[in-house]
Amino acid sequence: MISPQNPILSVVIAIVSDTTDPQAGVGLLAGCLEALSHQVNPPPMEIIVPYHEKNVDGIETLQSQFSHVNFFPVTGLKTSSAKVATREHHDTLRARGLLAAQGDLIALVEDHARPDKNWCANILAAHRTGYAAIGGAIENGIDRPLNWAVYYCDFGRYQNPLPSGMSAFASDANVSYKRSALEAIRMTWEQSFREVVVNGTLMARGDGVALRHDIIVHQHRSDLRLSDALRERFIWGRSYAATRCALVSHSKRAIYAVLSPLLPGVLMLRMTVTAWKRRRHFGKFLRSCHLIFILLISWSLGECVAYLRGVRCHLRDNPS
Repeated sequence: MISPQNPILSVVIAIVSDTTDPQAGVGLLAGCLEALSHQVNPPPMEIIVPYHEKNVDGIETLQSQFSHVNFFPVTGLKTSSAKVATREHHDTLRARGLLAAQGDLIALVEDHARPDKNWCANILAAHRTGYAAIGGAIENGIDRPLNWAVYYCDFGRYQNPLPSGMSAFASDANVSYKRSALEAIRMTWEQSFREVVVNGTLMARGDGVALRHDIIVHQHRSDLRLSDALRERFIWGRSYAATRCALVSHSKRAIYAVLSPLLPGVLMLRMTVTAWKRRRHFGKFLRSCHLIFILLISWSLGECVAYLRGVRCHLRDNPS
């Protein structure tokens, strides 16, 4: 199954479980690697796990268990959760993984993912089309209200039945790219991989981004606690807005900051419509609504902080 010397598919796994903890564990990663080890008819493939050299516990154990996997420590990260709660270093780790990848196709997943047994084969089949990037469906793997709440906040729009075809978005928790397409826009990701920037650049070039319902991973976060989930929402909301600030004008940052208190209601309505249209787990959605709304408030606070910081930095750098 594994052919590191001449892979067709490279799978890059980001360890994201250190968003709120100084030290990341490998419990979730082990499950992801196990799922990848039991793929049906996969192409020749390599698995790459870039990790912060000082912030991950248990890598040595996994190296002995999964000897075919390329674990490599990454040094010189500008940010890490050992210093401050952040997720930006995940984007740097993804970029380092992409730089190390040798396959004609490169797939991105996160450590909490459990790829479906046909995941690799379906990625290969999907890329026989002309799309540069193909995202897949993301399902919840743990039946608890908090897990459903986090799932809907993160990946509700990727729930099956997922409309297949051209898309304006694809999640870096389950997406694959043609290597040639990524190389053409290397400057946008070689330092830090941000899905909004990369996918937006591909679409601006006329390279298609699509979704497929049969490329499936399951979110399997067995260690979720509400306090950590709330903090995580705040951090990810702040990070999302910080990326957005780099792409919009000062005046728009100010507008977004003013409007951010409306986000929980707007996002809740959008999620409700999507969950109703998909129908499969609408009862689960309803039972987790109260938790979803609390998590969305935390996200909106994170966005607001980032927008205000962007406005303040602009005023400081451009005094009247």
